[in-house]
Amino acid sequence: MRIDLHTHSSVSDGTDTPSALVLAALAAGLDSIALTDHDTFDGVPEAKEAGRRAGLTVIAGVEMSAQLDGVSVHLLGYGMDRRNRPLLAELALLREGRVGRVKAMADRLTELGMPLTEAEIVAAAKASPSIGRPHVADAMVAKGYVADRDEAFRDWLADDKPGYVHRYSCELGRAIDLLHAAGGVAVIAHPWSRSTRSVLTAEVISDLVRDHQLDGIEVDHQDHDADTRSLLSDLAVRLGLVRTGSSDHHGTGKVGFPLGANLTRETALGQLRRLSAARGGQVEQV
Repeated sequence: MRIDLHTHSSVSDGTDTPSALVLAALAAGLDSIALTDHDTFDGVPEAKEAGRRAGLTVIAGVEMSAQLDGVSVHLLGYGMDRRNRPLLAELALLREGRVGRVKAMADRLTELGMPLTEAEIVAAAKASPSIGRPHVADAMVAKGYVADRDEAFRDWLADDKPGYVHRYSCELGRAIDLLHAAGGVAVIAHPWSRSTRSVLTAEVISDLVRDHQLDGIEVDHQDHDADTRSLLSDLAVRLGLVRTGSSDHHGTGKVGFPLGANLTRETALGQLRRLSAARGGQVEQV
């Protein structure tokens, strides 16, 4: 089984519709993908129906915007009840935080000599209910300020760059607890990427396991080199965490992250399924 547990559609900041994403996954030789759009489940019904028609299993997921000590951390959730009111309320707050900083980022970039309006960013997001920095980048590309999203982030929008503006994110431990209360499992996405390694130390991850029953970490990711993957894998084994792998595919919106670039073992998915079932949730069977 070829399983990719971290993908995005145009419902958040990917460039493929949920249906097109499913067809692309099928063409890439995958048996299953998880749709993990940022802070929303809105693309899941379309993706699941497309998967049913195409013969590819779509696992319902989400990538929550969390923070630890003021640093952005992304948390993947699978198997939760998508009608759970506390979780839906928090996701709504997270989306409101995204929308709330659109004008601030437009103003900041205008001050930096790249005039941009809130309306132009919203237009770049099209129908997405989860507006993010990639849409700001798309608006910058449309205005001719940068060549692509990669340049926009590298020079202007990354956490330590002049165009960045903070927004509301859920405290990481609370985000894990919300997913668990909804019957889901919680996996930290790309924990040792450049921006998060300083706060997600081995000790902190151990504390999250002890205090919040963190379920897993994404070991195999394009942001992790071979040494990092080896260290994370050893840490996961020591802490009893499920080790996942995925592409973090965004279509053409993220260069070098093709579908199936990294995969999750079927046994690891089985572990996540059992953990979710113990909380009353359900991760789809591949």
